[in-house]
Amino acid sequence: MLVKNNKRTLTSWLSLAAVVAVCVLLNVLGTKLNAALGLPLFLDNTGTILAALMGGYLPCITVGFLTNIIGGLSDSFTIYYCVISVFIATAAVTFAEKRMMMRFPHVAISVVTFAFLGGVLGGALTWLINGFSFGEGFAVDFAATIEKVLPIGYFTTNLISCFLIDVVDKLVVTAAAALLYLAVPRRLNRFLRVQSWHKLTIFERSQKKVRGRISLRVKVTLLVAVSTTLVAATAIGVSIIQYHNATVEDYVVTASHAAELIEKKLDKSKLPDFIAQGRKAEGYRETEDMLSSVREAAGEIRFIYVYQIAEDGTHVVFDLDTEDVKAEQAGAVIPYDKTVTKYRDKLLQGEEIPYDISDDYYGWVLSVYRPLRDDSGKTLCYLGVDLPMNRLRAQEFAFLAKIISLFVGFLIVIRTYAVWMADRKIIRPINSIAEAAGKVAFDTPQARQDSMEMLEKLDVDTGDEIEHLYVAYKGATAETVRYIDEVQKKNEQIVKLQNGLVMVLADMVESRDKCTGDHVRKTAAYTEIILRQMQKEGIYADRLTEDFISEVVSSAPLHDVGKIAVSDTILNKPGKLTDGEFNTMKSHTTEGGKVIDRAMVLVDEESDYLTEARNLAVGHHEKWNGKGYPQGLEGENIPLSARVMAVADVFDALVSRRSYKEPFSIEKALDIIREGSGNHFDPNVVKAFLDAEDEVRRVAATNMDI
Repeated sequence: MLVKNNKRTLTSWLSLAAVVAVCVLLNVLGTKLNAALGLPLFLDNTGTILAALMGGYLPCITVGFLTNIIGGLSDSFTIYYCVISVFIATAAVTFAEKRMMMRFPHVAISVVTFAFLGGVLGGALTWLINGFSFGEGFAVDFAATIEKVLPIGYFTTNLISCFLIDVVDKLVVTAAAALLYLAVPRRLNRFLRVQSWHKLTIFERSQKKVRGRISLRVKVTLLVAVSTTLVAATAIGVSIIQYHNATVEDYVVTASHAAELIEKKLDKSKLPDFIAQGRKAEGYRETEDMLSSVREAAGEIRFIYVYQIAEDGTHVVFDLDTEDVKAEQAGAVIPYDKTVTKYRDKLLQGEEIPYDISDDYYGWVLSVYRPLRDDSGKTLCYLGVDLPMNRLRAQEFAFLAKIISLFVGFLIVIRTYAVWMADRKIIRPINSIAEAAGKVAFDTPQARQDSMEMLEKLDVDTGDEIEHLYVAYKGATAETVRYIDEVQKKNEQIVKLQNGLVMVLADMVESRDKCTGDHVRKTAAYTEIILRQMQKEGIYADRLTEDFISEVVSSAPLHDVGKIAVSDTILNKPGKLTDGEFNTMKSHTTEGGKVIDRAMVLVDEESDYLTEARNLAVGHHEKWNGKGYPQGLEGENIPLSARVMAVADVFDALVSRRSYKEPFSIEKALDIIREGSGNHFDPNVVKAFLDAEDEVRRVAATNMDI
């Protein structure tokens, strides 16, 4: 069994790998073909859609993810679109499972959905990755054309352009995938469908959600989704913080290097003259040109300035600014800005301060201040270098879009495999075992055999505690079946022994009465005929269970057990009994009840069998009209078993030979029974007896000569 399961598992994985490999190759070839033809499309989803049609979620999402990972080896930009490919794969499986993609009216819905995911979401991702730009290419040119006709903005027109181009792309790949699917041999399709990464268990379709409860499948899915989302959110948060800090550090290094370079080139001995005379000082203009050259060489620097921080404000020594903000003139005194205000005390004392990021009139900038000191170490003024931070925001959004795309795509793949593994190795096996446990039956040999076959078909092969549970449960069930079989065999032996003893006892009582012949057996046969006929006709349906019929038929031979207390003289008297003798004869009903009562005391527990035996012994001479004995019960107050025995007992007495009379004909006996309906006998019992006349005649004819 283990070798067989391992072989089947290996076959399943190999088939999955083959489907994934072929479909990824189709996507890659589609991309190459698109590039060779110079088309403004992508053609990279044919394999993804084919995988959805052939294999379901597992291979399809794997194909979508791997396509972009492999494409990223040659074009790193491609890797960031794995989340879009995974979304398209998920949508493709949804449509494929409902067979929508194979029906022409639904093709449009599929194509539009794919185009929305690839064009609109993909376009928005491109905009973020490019730092709020769609870049260049046919889509952008097409968007410009749309803008001329419908001026609705750069972002919106580019999304419309991407969507329309993607509609054409997805129509082509969907048609190609459908044609390839139809070309795949049906035998291969059936083979792939029954693999363990796709097939359902034998109870999968019959499983129902427990009302008011959350299923294990939902719990596992939520657990995987929440845990992976938390991990992803944490990783993304840490990554973006690290990216922000690293980028800021790069900005600080750039500004610091520029400040260091300026400090080396600056003639500090001239600073007092620059402070006092401004532009009139010798060498001022050359120094200003040097600052400009450093700013231009650095590229990213926006402001370079030299300020003297005093109590009355900030004194401008040099102020090089970009064109968008007006530069301050040398010698001007300006109010403290946010950075100066924050570090005012340290700046007034000539101390060093850390870099600072501010967002004010001059924009969102990073400022690095470097004290410029004379030979004695006295701080004369501060050199400031500012870098604009606005580009960082676009960079962070682009980085965030890239990392989220990678993480989400990767997490969807991980979640798919995790949920599939949990479904295959935990949920389905447990559900199947539970479903099987609910269907196991032990009431008949066939039911027990069917139950064991059902458990064998489960074939749980998880290789862990669940498989151990399955093996243990199957073993326990087999042991229970074996035990029940043994118990039933012993019960059958006990029943046969009981019935044998009853017959022996009845024969012992009957052997004292030389007039009754085989009376106990014949009355038992008639009783069973009547009960079965009533069951067939639905008479007293609430009472006539199999157990009840079995108990009555088995205890029927004891109906005359009370005759053991009647003397042989009376039992075998050839003539008519006197009134006293008849009263003694009638006492066999109450005496029979006493015999059964003693037996019930010995058993020391309630027994339906003995209860019916007592009802038969005491009540078989009661009459429907209440004129019978010993209690004079009337109608349905008479136990049902006794009412049935009354008909059987009288009929057998009529058709049997006695020492004091000849037997009546069957026709005459039937007429007498018919006439007694509603008077002597229960009408329902009589009806069933007469309806089963053929069976009655057969038993009577068999015993006519006894």
